[in-house]
Amino acid sequence: MITKKIEKMLANVQKPGRYVGGELNSIVKNPDQVDVRFAFCFPDVYEVGMSHLGMKILYSQLNTLPYVWCERVFAPWMDMEEQMRKNNVPLYALESGDSIAGFDFIAFTLQYELSFTNVLNMLDLAGIPLKASDRHGLSPLVVAGGPCTCNSEPLADFFDLFFIGEGEEMDCEVIELYRRYKKENRSKEEFLIAAAQIPGVYVPSLYDVTYNDNGTIKAILPKCGAPEKIRKRVMIDMDKSYFPDKFVVPYIGIVHDRAVAEVLRGCIRGCRFCQAGFLYRPFREKSVAVIDKQCHDLCDNTGYDEISLSSLSTSDYSRINELLNQLLTWTKEEKTGVSLPSLRVDNFSTELMSKIKSVRRSGLTFAPEAGTQRLRDVINKNVTEEELLKTVKTAFKGGWTTIKLYFMIGLPTETMDDVAGIAELGQKVVDAFYENPDKPKGKSVKVTVSASSFVPKPFTPFQWEPQDTIETLHRKQRHLVSSVRTRKVEPNYHDADVSFLEAVFARGDRRLCNVLLEAHKIGCKMDGWQDCFSLAKWLEAFRKCGIDPAFYANRRRSFDEVLPWDHIDCGVKKSFLIEECKRAYANQTTPNCREQCSSCGAACFKGGICVEKRPNLV
Repeated sequence: MITKKIEKMLANVQKPGRYVGGELNSIVKNPDQVDVRFAFCFPDVYEVGMSHLGMKILYSQLNTLPYVWCERVFAPWMDMEEQMRKNNVPLYALESGDSIAGFDFIAFTLQYELSFTNVLNMLDLAGIPLKASDRHGLSPLVVAGGPCTCNSEPLADFFDLFFIGEGEEMDCEVIELYRRYKKENRSKEEFLIAAAQIPGVYVPSLYDVTYNDNGTIKAILPKCGAPEKIRKRVMIDMDKSYFPDKFVVPYIGIVHDRAVAEVLRGCIRGCRFCQAGFLYRPFREKSVAVIDKQCHDLCDNTGYDEISLSSLSTSDYSRINELLNQLLTWTKEEKTGVSLPSLRVDNFSTELMSKIKSVRRSGLTFAPEAGTQRLRDVINKNVTEEELLKTVKTAFKGGWTTIKLYFMIGLPTETMDDVAGIAELGQKVVDAFYENPDKPKGKSVKVTVSASSFVPKPFTPFQWEPQDTIETLHRKQRHLVSSVRTRKVEPNYHDADVSFLEAVFARGDRRLCNVLLEAHKIGCKMDGWQDCFSLAKWLEAFRKCGIDPAFYANRRRSFDEVLPWDHIDCGVKKSFLIEECKRAYANQTTPNCREQCSSCGAACFKGGICVEKRPNLV
């Protein structure tokens, strides 16, 4: 439903398929027959946003409501943005081609700190005032969900409200409240005060933040009856949680161009650096029958011939072999592949390997995270070198020749010996291939060791830890490369400059709103893309605002410091995170949730594995 004006512009852009809409299974409604128009905005390009499972779920669910029309909006690439500004075309929704400025909700999903400038750029493209205080009517309301809302403070000035936790129920409750207030012609202020009473809804304008002389936070104080703490929302019964039977099928290739089935939420592991592992507690699984039906429906309704079983750790699904057996009853006959993108070193069995091999084979990926056992114990990875080598030997016997290993550098207590240990572990995997008498004839092995930089994140045991300086990370990256002794091992690493900015905004407070605004003014956008990111521009923005970014990224915080996200309750107790941080420095590991309940606090939600381990909670 794009206009002639937009159609004319598409001749001047590289990938016009990003901007046209009209794909199979996209949903078009009559705008005169709905009460609420909802723009679901992904602050990155179409190919990235269309791969995101959360967007697929909520897009379909909201459109089941007869009085809501949810449409998709993505950040245009540079060439399209240039055309839009040149031709005075505001940011529009794909389904209708209408400017989103006239919608009731402008809703962003915040998956990554480096997308924050894209949020401001998209609002600017739509002609919507950036600051919430400059938007006076009830609509449009600018809202957000996603993992970055666990610390929304660097965006507090720009958003009217945030959804904390899982949105399937909460989004509908907020929309229903808005629908009622819109009919009653109530004010924005009245709506926000009422919305703050919905569990999981955080209205930043209803909280005052004060600071100590040393720049740390003194207090976070609610007003107008807002709750002192905002507890995240959780969908406990995953079998009853909404899941679509069809996805929008893109015209162009996207990052994950396949059917995606969600098998579980949460993680049993408790790796001390991993934000998702704590944010999504408790661990909850779907039944085999429900997953199987959802997979079959998706393939029937989209035409995809590959299913990805999505989760933080798919091989931790308690009935994984039973599930694969069930899927194989029809996927082999229908020539449909099944991929398990999240495999653990310590539960990759011969049986699991044979099932994966029977459908489709590609390279295998594992994440030891650290090069030495001492450091793996520090981060609570609970994986040994022996388990890794046993696993890769099993894979090599099964015919695999390509292995990817993911690591982090800059972890707390890390030494240069730990960094060199990454290369040494890669070498041991290569050696295991050539020691295998059953190795494929005429083939060589390729082992990729990929090292990302540690970023301290809220709601993890390492949230108080400093990030290594950029110079230190660069030195460690050079040491990693120089430690590799064979061409069979290919080292690569992520840009330390980008990781530095990610750490700043991950642990930032409201004073960063001004920096973000300044960065937007001087042209920062698409910061997650290497060819667009400019640390020099960002440092200029920090200088103009009189803020030292190292205060947020490279400073160790005391356990008694008030953190910018202390008024958000994700269910995991702060006291538990402190104890885990202390255990890290003692090189002590903590059992996973299946082995033993560690009383982290997630039992407050009265569901999932917490109840399985402690049934007296119900």
